Amino acid sequence: MHQPAPALSEHIESRRLASLHAYCILDTPTEPVFDDISRIASTVCQTPIAVVNLIDADRQWFKAEVGLGVRQASMDASICTHVFLEHDYLEIPDTTQDPRFACNPLVVGEPGYRFYAGALLKTPDGLPIGTVCVLDTRPRRLTPEQADTLRALARQVMAQLELRRLLAEAHAVSAQRARVLASAGHDLQIPLRAAFYAIHRARAGAREEQIARLDHAEQELNAIQQKFGELIASATGRGGFVPPSLDVADVAPMLDQVAASWQRAATRKAVTLTARHEQSPCLACTHAGLLETLLGNLVSNAVKYTPSGGRVDLVCRYEHGLACIDVIDTGVGMDPARVDRYFEAFQQGDAQSEGLGLGLWIVRQTAEALAADLDVASSPGEGTRITVRLPPG
Repeated sequence: MHQPAPALSEHIESRRLASLHAYCILDTPTEPVFDDISRIASTVCQTPIAVVNLIDADRQWFKAEVGLGVRQASMDASICTHVFLEHDYLEIPDTTQDPRFACNPLVVGEPGYRFYAGALLKTPDGLPIGTVCVLDTRPRRLTPEQADTLRALARQVMAQLELRRLLAEAHAVSAQRARVLASAGHDLQIPLRAAFYAIHRARAGAREEQIARLDHAEQELNAIQQKFGELIASATGRGGFVPPSLDVADVAPMLDQVAASWQRAATRKAVTLTARHEQSPCLACTHAGLLETLLGNLVSNAVKYTPSGGRVDLVCRYEHGLACIDVIDTGVGMDPARVDRYFEAFQQGDAQSEGLGLGLWIVRQTAEALAADLDVASSPGEGTRITVRLPPG
């Protein structure tokens, strides 16, 4: 009579099933990385059958297999569950000579397995979830090198599963962080706009020394708005960006708002900053807060790298039915061969400035979030034109 493997304690069985299910691997399609492991096991051990086998509550499910032709089997005649009791590795040179398997239906009937070797798949806390195993229809033994290879392949399977679990956890944490920051960024826009409006109203009738203080306050608010936008984009642009809700909007007033916010910074450098509407309204499908962050970074960068006497122009227009925004400057320009590098995090141009270069990287991340295209035309000493093409409204 067939002898099933002794059952694990209810507590251990519950924990190991929870660990197995946490990997989210059951019932997934075949994958080359696991198929390769089963093929290597079959080739190295010189067996017609090799399996990456995961033991569920009431079934054996095969993530990869060679020589079986099925993806799962019942637990009734499982040999692999006996490996759970060996804590590492089990080899059965001749199943007909082992009382545990001599009456096993898979041994005495079809397909007539006579040899089995399996290396345990163990979680980092030692819980068994399956095996990498090889089978043959004739008695045999593995060499020590073959047995070591089988153990190594089992470790590789667990390394893959652990890596995927950790990446999924990191993605979930990052997505939650993105949602919190996106919500905070939206909420922050209201008091910031109110503060800008209050400064604008306070200028009316203000004395010269008061205007200087108001200018300083506006400069600080601009810095807060830009850095908070960079924080949000930096945090959400890697590993879990939550796409914003895009709505049809007129982008022309946004150009005016951005130009007004950076006007004093441009004036201090003796740079002419203008906003021009070739079409108004200029409708696009966008997110106002993110688009203003993107344009603010472009204008900030343009003013920073444009020498005194130069100019920065914001232009909204239509091109082939799409709303386009051009940010054009007469600044130092960029080497066309290095343009992509300037859009990487922590890269800067050649002008002297403080801080890390996140601005253009934020532009690229934000453009992706807005489903917008960026086109850069630049030449050293002649200036730069950056075009933002927005989805149609």
